[in-house]
Parts: sequence; C-alpha cells; structure tokens
Amino acid sequence: MLAGVTVSQLFPFQTAPFHALSSTEQARLQDAAKLVEHSAGEPLGAGAGAASQLWLVHTGHVQREEEGHVHVLEAGETTGWRAVLTGRNHASCTALDAVNAWELPRDLLLVFLADNTRFAGLVFADISGDLASDTQADHDREMMSLMLVRVKDAYLQKPLFVDADMDVVSVCRFLADHKATHTLVRDTQAVPQRIGMFTTTDLRDALLNSIAPSALPVRAVARFDLISLPADAELFDALLIMLRHRVHRVLVQDGEQILGVLSQLDLMSFMSNHSHLITLQVEQAHTVEDLRRAALAVDDSVKALQRGGMRVEVISRLVSELNGQIFAKLWSLLAPPELVQRSCLLVMGSEGRSEQILKTDQDNALLIQDGYHHPSLVQITEQFSAALLTFGYPPCPGNIMVTNPIWRQHLAEFRSSVGQWLYGGDPEGKMNLAIFLDARALAGDASLLEQARSYTVQLVRGSDSFLARMASAVDQFTEPATGFWGRLSSLQVKDADTFDLKKIGTFPIVHGARVMALEHKLDALGTADRLKALAQLQFLPAPLARDLVETLHMLMGLKLRNNLRQRSLGEPLSNLVQLSSLGTLDRDQLKDALAIIRQFKLHIKLRYRLP
Repeated sequence: MLAGVTVSQLFPFQTAPFHALSSTEQARLQDAAKLVEHSAGEPLGAGAGAASQLWLVHTGHVQREEEGHVHVLEAGETTGWRAVLTGRNHASCTALDAVNAWELPRDLLLVFLADNTRFAGLVFADISGDLASDTQADHDREMMSLMLVRVKDAYLQKPLFVDADMDVVSVCRFLADHKATHTLVRDTQAVPQRIGMFTTTDLRDALLNSIAPSALPVRAVARFDLISLPADAELFDALLIMLRHRVHRVLVQDGEQILGVLSQLDLMSFMSNHSHLITLQVEQAHTVEDLRRAALAVDDSVKALQRGGMRVEVISRLVSELNGQIFAKLWSLLAPPELVQRSCLLVMGSEGRSEQILKTDQDNALLIQDGYHHPSLVQITEQFSAALLTFGYPPCPGNIMVTNPIWRQHLAEFRSSVGQWLYGGDPEGKMNLAIFLDARALAGDASLLEQARSYTVQLVRGSDSFLARMASAVDQFTEPATGFWGRLSSLQVKDADTFDLKKIGTFPIVHGARVMALEHKLDALGTADRLKALAQLQFLPAPLARDLVETLHMLMGLKLRNNLRQRSLGEPLSNLVQLSSLGTLDRDQLKDALAIIRQFKLHIKLRYRLP
C-alpha cells in the first residue's frame, strides 16, 4: 500500500487498461487522481466543450448520453476515452445515485498513451468496443481494420503553400480565401531550404510581436520543427506520434513530395467512421473532381474492410449506399434541377441488387416524364458516363447505360419497350427485362420507376409461357466437363483451369430468384432478400433457400478476394478465378456450392416445366 493512502482511496489498478501501467506510472497516477463524490442528478465534468479529465466510476451508477445513445456505467467503467484523444467531450454524464468517481487528468493520460504501447492498445480496443455497442458489431470490425490502414489512404488535407516572406495579414487573407486553418510555409532563403507551418493558433504570437502583423514576415512566427510520416505508415503509428510529440497535425510524404497534411481530428474521424467520412466528402463536393476523389476512396475502403474480416454481404450493402450517393451527386452536378426533378436516375443489375462491390461496370438508365424534353439531354448523359469512367466505373459491355437511347426513354416509350421485350422476337428482350427488374431509383421522381415496374408486373401476370422462357436462362451456361471436377476434388488442378464465378456460380441463383420474385410479385431487390421472402411464403423450401443464401455469399466473397488479387497484380477485374490460386478449402466449398446450384436449377426446371 502507498504511504499515507487508505484502502478506500487507493486507485483500482486491477481495472483495465490501468493494470498495464508500470509501477512508476501507477505511482504518478495515484498522486494525480482525485476521488470525487457526486449526488444523484449531478453532472460529471462540464458537459460539451473542451475535455480536461476522464472519469472512472468507483461506486454508484452514471448515465452517459452520446449522439442519441444512452449507457449506464457501473464501477470500473470510464466516461469515454474518445474525449481524451480528441480533447472534446462527446457525451454528457450524470450521476443516477450517490456516485464516487476518480477524476483522472487528461494531460497525464496522454503521456501514458504516448509512452506505453500496451496501455494505448487496450485504450483503442475500449474505444472500438464503445463504437460497436452504439452501432453494430460490423462497425466495430470496420474501425479495427482501419487501424491498420496506411496513412496515404486516410483523408489528407491538400497542402497549401505560402512564401516565408509573405506578411501575416496577407497569410490570414490567404487562409480566409481557401477556408483553411493552416498553411505550409516554404522558406527558400534558409540553408538548407525548409518547410514550416502557420496555423490560426500562431496568430496569437504574431499579434503579441512588437512588429505589426502587416509588416511581420510569416517565417518569424511559423513553426519549422514539423513531424512527417511516410505515406505507407499505419494510422495507429500516426496517432501515437501525434500523442508523443503533442502535435495535432503531421505531414505525409512520399519521398520528398508532400502529399498532404493529416490532422488528429480527421484521423479520429477516419478511424471511427470511415464510411461516414466518404459520405461527408460526397455531400461537400462542389465539382466533379471533388466527387471523383471520394469515389476513388471507396475501393480502398473495401480492401480495408475485407482485410478486417467484415462479412461480404455487409460490405456490399455499404458500398451500394456509397455508390448510390456518388451517382446521385454526380447527376445533380451535371443535370439542371428541372431535369433532375422530371426524370428518374436508375441503377440496375448487381448495383441495383446491392451486390456489386468493386467497380466492374456501369448499369444505369433514365426514365423521363412524358411530355418533358431537355435540349441538352444527350450531352448531359454523355458527360455523366464519361465522368463515371474517370471515377473507375468501366462502361457496360452490353451498353446498358444512359447514353444508350434504349435506356434513356420517356415513361410511355419505355412501357412500349417492355411490351416488345415480353412479346417481341428480340433475343435480348428476356435479359433486358431481367436487368430492369433489378432497377433501383437514386435521384429524381421515383414514381416513374414504380409506374414502369407496376406495368411490367401486370403484363407478366398469367403469362406462364413467358416466365418459363425467362426461367430457362438459368441453364444457359454449361458447367465444365466431368473430368474437371475430378481434378478439382483432388490436388491435380492445372494452371489453365479457370472457373467463371458469375456465369456458372452466382447467375443461376440470382436469375432463378429473380424469376420467382416476378411470378409472386415480390418487391425485394436483393437476391438474399428474395430467397428469404420466397421461403417465408413457402414458395421455396426453407433449407434450400438457406443453402442458396450461404452459397451466394461464399461466391461473392471468393469473387471479392479474387478481384482484389487481380487488382494488386495490375490485371483487369474479371469473373474468372484461376483454380490453382485457391486453397483446398476454397475448392471444396466451390464443389459443394455447385451441388446446391444444381439442386436449385432442378427446382426451377420442375417448377416451370422446362425440358
């Protein structure tokens, strides 16, 4: 026991993460910690604003409210480490009964975080646990995976430069023009040349200087002892360095080139809610180029999430939401408000079903209100597709894009096209209709899509012959020869052996579920949702539906890993996987998946009386 300290006043060092402190650090904390009494209804701390301490509950109960979430804290729980890291309170904490709580000074905790790696690791794990309880376990996985993301993949503020000879007033005017709070200072007169930084905080020193700000060169008040990190450093390292050196910003460099500035606030935002950061970039985009940067960040986020173990179906929903926001924003940037309001921008195919992850193609369309015409419609749609190309979305091989007049029609014209697809002789009709059945509205008048979909369902009603012709497509791609599967089961896979994950894998599941959903007039768009709905309504055996959902997700995960591998090798993304690149477990799962798909094909053939 420490001299002069009673048992009741001894800090509970057995409580995580404080058990990771060294004996010297424990002694320092014991001297600095205060055990404070709080009555019921009394707040802990000053509420919103700057944070100067962390509270550890000793006895009693504390209610913490943060962004609409309410938690009751008991003995051994803290009021939140996030405030310690950011310097701002994000929650309000109130005693529910008589509470004794330890008041721990933030400055000392920051020292421990910077100097004690094990202690810091436990704290970051605690932060991730809080985030998971407030959202979902999948969001927790997202944060933990992003702890290993490279600094270059974070949100870097563009480097702004001024000359060291510029006076402080001119620099402040420069910051105001760029809506910035800091700028880099290039001092070419120094030997060797050097780079510094001037922030709005440094303005205080400038005002206290004996030289008037209009005559004071910025080099006199800028700081040139900057901390820099290589672009390949991990975010975890960046945060530790900020804490260790007591700085809020670091330079990110690729060799001698300065890529940008990483701030502590942006770093914390990135780590705690990366997908929301991309959303914020989309919302704040004022130009196509601004939006392009946000779009290019999506694939890097996918890689981090996949590496962190997030389930593929969750990744696909997240990416679908981000893509939808990007498409809608791009359309609003290019199309005048009247055109946006009197049309409906659609995505279709895997994007419409929320099953596309990495960018493989553009499947989009535009429905237009009858009687409305815009003289620049063709040029605007061409600009839209061209911009998506620069965002990394390849053109659709089947030309299913708004630039194609077939997929850019007035509602009455589109209804006529649907009729032709149903009853005409166009061999592409069945697949065009299938693609449209997966359409999802992103921007504009969504009632146009509802009317077109309702018209399609009415036309199909009672047309068993059309449903049968449409269902027959599940068997349009033949499986490999029997000997191929024998080699797959053994270890004798040839380098030339490939498997098409779409044609032979996911397509029969997707299309079969789509046809059955059309027959039974289901509103669900996602394949898994369609299968579950069919099973719930007893139109599909529940065990088969369950197996098909698991098979679909397994194939989607395999495709994602294969595409990430292709991208890392500089190869074009494709649905072909080289079997020699798969492990034994993947090959076994692939063989089991094909057996389930054959069972589903048989079910479809029997249901629609196919030969």
